[in-house]
Parts: sequence; C-alpha cells; structure tokens
Amino acid sequence: MIAGMASYVPGDILTNEELSKMVDTNDEWITSRVGIKTRHILKGEGLGSSKMGSRAVKKVLYKTNTSPSEIEAVICATSTPDYRFPSTASIIARKVGINNVCCYDIQAACSGFIVALQAATSYVRSGMFKKVIVVSAEKMSSITDYQDRSTCPLFGDAAASALVVATEEEYGVMDSIIHTDGVGLPFLHMKAGGSVRPASIETVTNREHFVYQEGRIVYKYAVSLMLQVSEEILNRNNLTVNAIDWFIPHQANLRIIEAIASRMEIDPQKVVVTIEKYGNTSAASIPLCLSDWEKKFKKGDKIILTSFGAGFIWGSVYLKWGYDPKDMRDVTDSQFDNEDKEEEQQ
Repeated sequence: MIAGMASYVPGDILTNEELSKMVDTNDEWITSRVGIKTRHILKGEGLGSSKMGSRAVKKVLYKTNTSPSEIEAVICATSTPDYRFPSTASIIARKVGINNVCCYDIQAACSGFIVALQAATSYVRSGMFKKVIVVSAEKMSSITDYQDRSTCPLFGDAAASALVVATEEEYGVMDSIIHTDGVGLPFLHMKAGGSVRPASIETVTNREHFVYQEGRIVYKYAVSLMLQVSEEILNRNNLTVNAIDWFIPHQANLRIIEAIASRMEIDPQKVVVTIEKYGNTSAASIPLCLSDWEKKFKKGDKIILTSFGAGFIWGSVYLKWGYDPKDMRDVTDSQFDNEDKEEEQQ
C-alpha cells in the first residue's frame, strides 16, 4: 500500500501574463482552452529532474519516519531524465543516501506514475521487497518550446514521491489496468534526440528537441480512452461512480478532465483538479494531486486514478487509501535547503 506521499515544486512561477510576453497568447486564451493559470519552473544551471525528485523522496522518508537504509528499490517515472544514462533513479538514490538497491527508470510518458506504482506493488506483493520508493520527476521546461504558442502554456516542472510498503490489510492498489497502442506515435512525440534521428546541427536548428503535439487528435483519444478505462476498472471491481470517494485524472487539460467527469456523471466535488496552478507535469501530475490533497483523504477512501500519455499509453488504478494523514510528521522544504546547497557544491 501507499504509506506516505510527498511532493516538490520549484519556487519560480511562470504566469500566463509572462507567457504572453514570450509568444502571441494571453491569459483568457490559455485559461479558456486548458484551464492553466501558472506553472512552476526549475531554474538554475546544472539542475535536472533529480533535483526535484530527491527533494520529494527526502520529504516522504521524513514524513513516514523511514530510514534510507530500509528502502529496497527506487523506481523513477520520467520523460526528462538527467541523462540518457545512468538512470535518474540511481542519481536520486545517491542523493538521499539509499545505497546498493535496485534502481531504474520507467518511461511511460504521462502514465509513468501508474505504471511505476503497479510495478512497485507487484514487487511488494511477491515478497521480493518490503519497502519501495516510487518517484515521478519531470523537468518539462527542458523539452518545451517557448516559441510555440500551442504547447508552451501547457507544461510545468514538479516531482512527487510515494512510499509503497507491504501490508496484510486490504489497502493500497486493489486493481490496475494499463493499455498501449502505438498508433499515437505521429501525434505526440519528440522528433529528434533518439536513435532514429540523433541530435545534429540540423535537428537543433529546426527545434526538433521539444514536445510535438497534434492537440485536437490527442484530445479526442485522451477523453475517449481515459473514460473507457475508468469505466472498465469500475465494472471489473463491481463499483459504481457513487461508491468512489475521489477521482484523480491526469492533469493535462481542464477540458479533458471536465469532459470525462461529465460523461461518467461524477460529483464534481470528488474530482481532484490541480492543473490551474501546476500545468501538465506529465508523470508527476497524479502523485502531485495525491500529495496536494492528502489531508482531505481518509483511511479506506476508494480512489480511482486514470492517465493518458504518449505512446499512446493509458490506464487506471483502483486504490484504497491506507493511512490517516494525521499520522504523518510535518515537513517543509526549508528543512532540506542546506543539504541541497551542499550537493550542488560537490
């Protein structure tokens, strides 16, 4: 089960007003189409996704009073790794003092968290590991083209982490469904930087190292497939919409979220929405929601997670909340500022 959640967002905020000075857009256009007002941006030379991921992991370990030595695996979901190799999970583990354990990255785009959570749950249920860290860390600003008015308002930077532990109680991931269909390649991808089209002067000049998206097509697939898989997991577990306590969709576009919730006839009060202040943080968006809304959850709450990302890869998780937030230790980002400064100087 998930025994604790924590998140980290950078202090620098990029507003719609500031974006309107960079490209031909404005606050009304962005808000009406995607529902985003602000997004957090990681600034500073030499800082990547591991900077945010390590902070989120430090916070969840502190909150749950867990020693780094107790962790047996670290799984990092990211589309913006620090390097092509080694894994960002290994860098995060090193920064937080987790040594000699299984560490690897998962690249499942915006569905990264639910894929990593499913993997961690499988490890724990099999008895292979007792405590696993799942961390989603995305520096989306590093692959966002701030000359493209159609995509640059969408993305923000963030990280969030979950501690997954063994339990004999009926909490945690009760069921999960994940689908993939490679039909999505032409509509959502990065054109260059991989083995098909390695980096060159031409690819850099043509601005091919940023997110490329055909928004209307992606929108249609996202609404249809997240709706379909959410209903699939409800039916498979004999659940009605009224029986669930919270519905947490990937935060890509407010219109997508509202369309799915409306078609499922979910009470809007049950739908978790954070996109207005964070934007689309890819794999970090669902765990960021869980961390942000943690204090509203009660032990035993029935939660449906659903996501959609490039690939196309989409899925849903039926989760039973496993702890009372009041049992967590209070934590602030400032507690770790000195540690981060020491790391950056090394």
